[in-house]
Amino acid sequence: MITIKTIEELRKEINLSQVEMAGKLGISPKTLSKYENDSSDLPTPILKKYINIFGIHFDDIFLGKKYEIYVQRKKNLKIS
Repeated sequence: MITIKTIEELRKEINLSQVEMAGKLGISPKTLSKYENDSSDLPTPILKKYINIFGIHFDDIFLGKKYEIYVQRKKNLKIS
């Protein structure tokens, strides 16, 4: 079973700081922080870099607001 994760969760899984991850993505740490707080506006080129860096599919990244995933987890609902 594949677990859908936020971009922040992906970064933390490989123990990268926001500064380190921002460097890999070619963006500022401030911009990365903005995307981690709400990745619904994540630009396609940055999304493609996440897909390549983590070797995952587009559908494996949760792109909604972090609050929405929190609510989903609390209710033990399957995210589709």
